[in-house]
Amino acid sequence: MTQGKVDALLGIVFGDEGKGKVVDCFTPKYDVVARFAGGPNAGHTIIFEGKKFVLRSIPSGIFDEGKLNIIGNGCVIAPDLFMAEAKELEAAGYDLKSRLHISKRAHLILPTHRVLDRAYEAAKGKNKVGTTGKGIGPTYSEKASRTGLRVGDILEGFDAKYQALKARHEQMLSDLHFTEYDITDEEKLWLEGVEYMRQFPLTDTEVEINQALREGKSVLAEGAQGTLLDIDHGTYPFVSSSNTVCGGVCTGLGVAPGTIGEVFGIFKAYSTRVGAGPFPVELFDETGDKIREIGHEYGAVTGRDRRCGWVDLVALKYAIMVNGVTQLIMMKGDVLDTFPTIKACVAYEKDGQQTTTMPYDTEGWRAVYEELPGWQTDLTQMTSEDAFPQAFKDYIKYLETELETPITIVSVGPDRAQTIERVKA
Repeated sequence: MTQGKVDALLGIVFGDEGKGKVVDCFTPKYDVVARFAGGPNAGHTIIFEGKKFVLRSIPSGIFDEGKLNIIGNGCVIAPDLFMAEAKELEAAGYDLKSRLHISKRAHLILPTHRVLDRAYEAAKGKNKVGTTGKGIGPTYSEKASRTGLRVGDILEGFDAKYQALKARHEQMLSDLHFTEYDITDEEKLWLEGVEYMRQFPLTDTEVEINQALREGKSVLAEGAQGTLLDIDHGTYPFVSSSNTVCGGVCTGLGVAPGTIGEVFGIFKAYSTRVGAGPFPVELFDETGDKIREIGHEYGAVTGRDRRCGWVDLVALKYAIMVNGVTQLIMMKGDVLDTFPTIKACVAYEKDGQQTTTMPYDTEGWRAVYEELPGWQTDLTQMTSEDAFPQAFKDYIKYLETELETPITIVSVGPDRAQTIERVKA
């Protein structure tokens, strides 16, 4: 029997590219869809048949009956938020308990983790990272320090373990002089979430995935956030707390490097970033505001304004390199429909020096642009590449040439049907 492969679908800049929509479109081609990193700080928005769903922890393949969805060991889970998300899907008619497995090795986000998140951010003063306050960082920190709680802990002796870790957190908060908080209601809901999670298959998901691969089945690894938010390869310290790059698929799901097949890199036709940190292509003018409004660039989880700019080829080349991207997927081409001129960042400049490779510290660098003609045509009604205006085809070709990677899918709107597969050369 032929060994199955794990294809990875990754955001390759700062996240928010529309991964959920693409995973939903890809799911019919796969047997298993698995999340390998991150937690409820990332929202994957999916719109179809006039309905909008925002997934935070649950894989975006959940809408396809008969497909196994997995929350892998590299993820962190908040039981109360998971419960709310799952119940919303169940109310919409999706049978989650028959199609969603959760790794016993995934770590739990406690209510006190979220308080610690706020306390650490407050202690930074003016040097805030811009965390969502969901407790992600403190949870991953405890994973690294070997003091955390895992999903498997809720199966036996949980209360004592929980109370001990909660007491440790309370002492830490006291040491930080951060005492103005009350988790009474939040904790009650969190414990209800723990009970709710016990109704799901809590399994050794790494064994399940590898068994599926031995049987020749296909797995789609769904990324969260983006490459430049990776804890090692991102714009540190303004990053997430996990490995969002392709290497995180192996550690976050328990699969060998040799099982990785295609690596799909998702990016927008322009750039966005949420929260603090360097962003050389950021536009502070009416153009940036226009991109934000047309693209509805507001966080799916936080509602925060996304910082907007032109496409960044320096960042994209770096992300393609560290991920081994084999195919690119360009989202939101339609957002640029009305612009007479489109710009692309081809280098960074600082103190009279230019670079076309990602610097160790991108703070203080400014973007150097090339200009291209806009297409000034409504793309949203187009259903095939043949219908694209020539200027849009030229933009795609320009990006493919610069990035040395084929763009095989182009999205021209938020709906499932507005995802166009290009004819490969």
